[in-house]
Amino acid sequence: MVRTLPSIVTADAAGIAAAARALRDGRLVALPTETVYGLAADATDDRAVARIYAVKGRPTFNPLISHVPDAEGAFALVRENAWAKQLATAFWPGPLTMVLARRDNCPVSLLATAGLDTLAVRVPAHPVARAVLAAAGRPIAAPSANRSGKVSPTTARHVEDDLGGDVDLILDGGACTVGVESTIVDLSGARPRLLRPGGIGGEDLERLVGPLEHATHCAVVAPGMMASHYAPTLPLRLDATASRGREALLAFGADVPGGFTLVLNLSSRGDLEEAAANLFGYLRQLDRTSVDGIAVAPIPRHGLGLAINDRLRRAAAPRQ
Repeated sequence: MVRTLPSIVTADAAGIAAAARALRDGRLVALPTETVYGLAADATDDRAVARIYAVKGRPTFNPLISHVPDAEGAFALVRENAWAKQLATAFWPGPLTMVLARRDNCPVSLLATAGLDTLAVRVPAHPVARAVLAAAGRPIAAPSANRSGKVSPTTARHVEDDLGGDVDLILDGGACTVGVESTIVDLSGARPRLLRPGGIGGEDLERLVGPLEHATHCAVVAPGMMASHYAPTLPLRLDATASRGREALLAFGADVPGGFTLVLNLSSRGDLEEAAANLFGYLRQLDRTSVDGIAVAPIPRHGLGLAINDRLRRAAAPRQ
């Protein structure tokens, strides 16, 4: 089936309302920020977040930034500290993303955080983005609106040229004023650490929080780079086709082998988007059961299946 190109909608009151409705309905919207155009989806909707990964063609589940209209909304999702309060006062709204520990009641999808206990949050300065966030009434995940590895888009036409009919609506707010992605600083550890340079200089941050640690080529500069990661407490066995003792099964597809103590099916329809959406939540759910281990059925190794298998391989690796 050939999809028609999405409408490029002017970012007036009607366009902003249409974008907010689409986001609440679980659809993808490209919208402007001061940095680049973002591929936006409801960050609390597992299926909508899975669509971001599928459309961008991300090879792995890189954590996504959750955008909110103000600092109060951000700190309702994450645990603020003194550094975060200082930086929020100085640079929000603006091109700064902070990584902080997510709150226990945080509604953001585990898929958007790659199953981690931290969350990246930003309050954008672009008036259109802020209006959409306020109207949508929920955190919005929005990586750059381009195919993975391609040049980031700074106009609505760039988005249309790259993503074609895979986005439901493109909100045209003109050219982006900053044109590079936001600065990302990790505030969840003992010292602030610069993960990505961007629209705010590191020296500006250091004037408030002191010297920044810098990610290096030999350091884990982003979630998901360690060989053992996303790991449950229980041992994980991959490509399982039969039970071995008191195991729970993380199944995929309609053909589910018997003999397992407990079964959760990532997608009985064999839908990789549905499987991606369920992955982290189901792993955590099985990890809380009284079985001896978790077996995982074979997952196809194409499309989002590559990312799912990557995460499962890391989860099953020897603990570091």
